[in-house]
Amino acid sequence: MIHSYNITGMTCDGCRTKVEKTLNAIDGIVATVLLNPPTATITMEKHISTAQLQEALTAVGKYTIETSNAENSKHTTTNVPVAKSCCSEHSHSDKKEAIIPSNTKGKYYCPMHCEGDKIYDKAGDCPVCGMHLEKIQELNTSPIKFTCPMHPEVIKDTPGSCPICGMDLVPMEPSDGEDQKTYKNLVKKMKVAVIFTVPVFAIAMIEMMPNNPLLKIMDATKWNWVQFTLSLPVVFYACWMFFVRAFKSIITWNLNMFTLIGIGTGVAFLFSLVGMFFPSIFPNEFKTETGAVLLYFEATTVILTLVLLGQLLEAKAHSQTSGAIKELLKLAPTEATLVIDGSDKVISIHDIKKGDLLRVKPGDKIPVDGKISDGESSIDEAMITGEPIPVDKKKDDNVIAGTINGNKSFVMIAEKVGSETLLSQIVKMVNDASRSKAPIQKLADSIAKYFVPIVVTISVITFFVWAKFGPEPALVYGFINAIAVLIIACPCALGLATPMSVMVGVGKGAQLGVLIKNAEALENMNKVNVLITDKTGTITEGKPSVEKVFASNNNENDLLQNIASLNQYSEHPLAQAVVNYAKAKNISLIEIKDFEAVAGKGVTGTVTNKKVALGNKKLMEQVKATVSDDLENKIIAEQKLGKTVSYIAVDGIAVGFVSITDAIKISSKEAIKELMRQGVEVIMLTGDNVNTAKAVADELNLSSYKASCLPEDKLNEIKRLQSEGKIVAMAGDGINDAPALAQADIGIAMGTGTDVAIESAKITLVKGDLQGIVKAKNLSHAVMRNIKQNLFFAFFYNVLGVPIAAGVLYPFFGILLSPMIAALAMSFSSVSVIVNALRLRSLKL
Repeated sequence: MIHSYNITGMTCDGCRTKVEKTLNAIDGIVATVLLNPPTATITMEKHISTAQLQEALTAVGKYTIETSNAENSKHTTTNVPVAKSCCSEHSHSDKKEAIIPSNTKGKYYCPMHCEGDKIYDKAGDCPVCGMHLEKIQELNTSPIKFTCPMHPEVIKDTPGSCPICGMDLVPMEPSDGEDQKTYKNLVKKMKVAVIFTVPVFAIAMIEMMPNNPLLKIMDATKWNWVQFTLSLPVVFYACWMFFVRAFKSIITWNLNMFTLIGIGTGVAFLFSLVGMFFPSIFPNEFKTETGAVLLYFEATTVILTLVLLGQLLEAKAHSQTSGAIKELLKLAPTEATLVIDGSDKVISIHDIKKGDLLRVKPGDKIPVDGKISDGESSIDEAMITGEPIPVDKKKDDNVIAGTINGNKSFVMIAEKVGSETLLSQIVKMVNDASRSKAPIQKLADSIAKYFVPIVVTISVITFFVWAKFGPEPALVYGFINAIAVLIIACPCALGLATPMSVMVGVGKGAQLGVLIKNAEALENMNKVNVLITDKTGTITEGKPSVEKVFASNNNENDLLQNIASLNQYSEHPLAQAVVNYAKAKNISLIEIKDFEAVAGKGVTGTVTNKKVALGNKKLMEQVKATVSDDLENKIIAEQKLGKTVSYIAVDGIAVGFVSITDAIKISSKEAIKELMRQGVEVIMLTGDNVNTAKAVADELNLSSYKASCLPEDKLNEIKRLQSEGKIVAMAGDGINDAPALAQADIGIAMGTGTDVAIESAKITLVKGDLQGIVKAKNLSHAVMRNIKQNLFFAFFYNVLGVPIAAGVLYPFFGILLSPMIAALAMSFSSVSVIVNALRLRSLKL
């Protein structure tokens, strides 16, 4: 019996591993647990109640389990962890879980991640920091409608020509529209702000000239009215959003940059308004020689316009930080050629079904993930793997959606469509990682919480200090400097320092075939000092082939038939190699009984009433098979050549062996050498025998390796290293590697491996190459350096800017900072952080 359950309470891979281990400890159960979505698939020998399952989980943590059904699935949300380090005991009482719908189409997020991974249904401003919400970039997995630009009443499901005018139909949902809409709206407001601010500023500057020529036209009071009138469109249209955000921040007590801007410019505007209508209530210090109150309409409009300019530049720069995702989105083709009844038919990409035959013509993009069924070609996979050299593909080879066909045509079978394709999964992973928080951001978050109240306090102190000790007019000096303090402070620069670098870095990794699950993994990869690596499929090609089958009775074909029939039910690549070898020799497979895969050892079963075992020496010991000295010597000789050798036992007697070779990847030696040069200790843990392991280790110049490792041995070795204070990364590709990948500080899955291994890992290498680990390590180092640069700039800017704005330099150098200059500096501070993060796009790994 197989049942599916929903699990709540899991917030990390450690939790997932604990839940899976707990369920599997129950007699009669085989359980597979996933973190996202948080589900458990349980195979039971006999029915076990949900209450019993819940009892077992309650004993190890705050986890709940309930039956998954169609009704529940309508309301299920996915619990995605806020990216924080999980303690070893996995206590999550202080964690704040973000509830994210599984479908993020048309959703928005805050670029500063103020509420963790929370996403929003509508466009607008973040309720915490007030910043404009960004739209989550996704592949359009729903059908696109097409229309005629001249005849909008024409709507088609597929591209083509207009039946009325013959023009090409265009998509009704242009890509990147949301970013453009936001940017264009800001441009429109910027134009209005500039048109009305320039004359206000000009009037204020001309008034400072001797023999003011404007007074020849009309008196100062009327010019004040002109400034007031011109400032209204700036305050109440172009920049009104800043006051709305400031008001929201105050009533919700989520104080932010817009709190300071709103208070500073709002006070200046209201002061000017009251000064114009009720000048008599102000002391003489606030008045000119003519008795008029000093008004600050020009300061208000110029400050607001400069802040708006900063927002405009920020929107433009920020759109580039998600450029990698947008480039990935462009890879998705819109149509495909379906082969049906011997003829070709162009269909929408959304109409493709699993099992469809698709023709890929020269230069076409591969429409979905699948396998070549007829023909061959070379395919450019650089956009997915980061490798510029086209890859030769032949029949039965896998092809990936979004990659580009060479100069030959072939037919493929669609195997993964829609959101199941690797391209869709990459986009989702990059989106998720971009919205996660790195541990280093905790420092900025802690400071940001107290930042605004401290700045407001400094502003108030500045006013009173200048009012009491400053030169005349002391109140005016105090007022101007207090506003300058409010305006120059920029908590935004602190908040953006980490997420901008993470977003660009994760996107850069995706372009190079390094998929990073979250920001925590990106940060911790820089700290890794031990790499544990599997052998088969990680160091080696993962494409084993049988060199020979040795039979003591010289009846190799019968022995091959037995072991190939046994291996047809195994998922291991070595088993598939044996099956392929038998098929190549035209040996038919026969039915077996009592098949069993023994983790880390081999397989057993009954073939033609004989008990057959195929595996390593530990399996021979388990089935108590007798191995002759002559056979043992032959096997050792093969192993010393670097071959993987499996014993074959029939009815308790070892009667032969199968010798399998798996070439070492050309890049493995270079990658391991570079990692060791960077101070990373590389240890190979393999289930293979000691002779084969030593031969491989010698070729790679590895100083450390362990052979005959079972899955629990790999897990225990990682725990041992972690207990010594080592930061351990584990690279693997098989189901047996999943526990070790989950336990490691950084699990690295080969993209050529199993879905279970990839699910358990924090980093996935699309190409399945150790060079990807070098890239991941270098990328992590570059991103962390970039984040530290951003944080230093943000801290330095605020620590230096606020005192200068308060006037600390005035007693020594006579220097004061105009609020307008403060606004300009503040506007460019956030932009500078983003521009620095964008430098990661040109990173060479």
